[in-house]
Amino acid sequence: MKVFVLVAPGQGAQTPGFLNPWLELPGAADRVAAWSEAIGLDLAHYGTKADADEIRDTAVAQPLLVAAALLSAAALGDATADGPVLGGLAPGAVAGHSVGEFAAAAFAGVLDDTTALRLVRTRGLAMAEAAAITETGMSALLGGDPEVTVPHLEKLGLTPANVNGAGQIVAAGTLEQLAALNEDKPEGVRRVVPLKVAGAFHTHHMAPAVAKLDEAAKALSPADAVTRYVSNKDGEVVTAGADVIARLVGQVANPVRWDLCMETFKELGVTGLVEVCPGGTLTGLAKRALPGVPTVALKTPDDLDAARALIAETTATA
Repeated sequence: MKVFVLVAPGQGAQTPGFLNPWLELPGAADRVAAWSEAIGLDLAHYGTKADADEIRDTAVAQPLLVAAALLSAAALGDATADGPVLGGLAPGAVAGHSVGEFAAAAFAGVLDDTTALRLVRTRGLAMAEAAAITETGMSALLGGDPEVTVPHLEKLGLTPANVNGAGQIVAAGTLEQLAALNEDKPEGVRRVVPLKVAGAFHTHHMAPAVAKLDEAAKALSPADAVTRYVSNKDGEVVTAGADVIARLVGQVANPVRWDLCMETFKELGVTGLVEVCPGGTLTGLAKRALPGVPTVALKTPDDLDAARALIAETTATA
């Protein structure tokens, strides 16, 4: 059986103006305008005219990324087709990296698009507020052995906040701790790259945000997933809607285990992977961790045909 996986990237994938070509698609501007009104944030402005510093703001970046993921996934599917999610697309599994999990929850039918965006708007505001308490950040470590890297980070007081697989771990902590890391890299690590984020996400620094997100989540009535939802917590497939929401809440202050998500994709027999807009990061990891699995990253609408062809190939009867 052939299985395609649909994935959504996390914070740091955004670039100035990346939403411009997507808003030219039929109905896209109206959809984004409705979402903007629902969450009290001008998504079109931030996705087309704002500079890098403006969209680095956690409270802006998170809903903007989820909106882009939802918009590009809708364009990938057929809005006129029957089917509860993605215009009739039938991925074998869905997953998102960090904030991308909110898009994945919508792909799985656990939340509708507007509810997902409202919840992620709360998340972004709460995480921005938590990040303002102490100056913190995140840096990606390229290369190295996790068994060597993780203890080294902990020695410096840093948290391995994203264990991404394919030789990449993201460290999070105070700016002083990250500066110490630059001077004292773990053995085998080739480079330390600061990320375009404004806080130490998925660490104890985000604990205040967990409480606020949990309060907002109590008002929700999530549906059970209609397709396999692979969780950042442990790479497990989650079906119950309430369980998905509980994991979304708790993940704010706990490490992202994308390596385990990719292990689950292997176990499911993944034969193709499509990363929604702004794609590139997760397909890059997949090329190293899932060798031989074809991938397509949606960066602009010009990539839609290649993604559709991959999906058709992947879902065809063997």
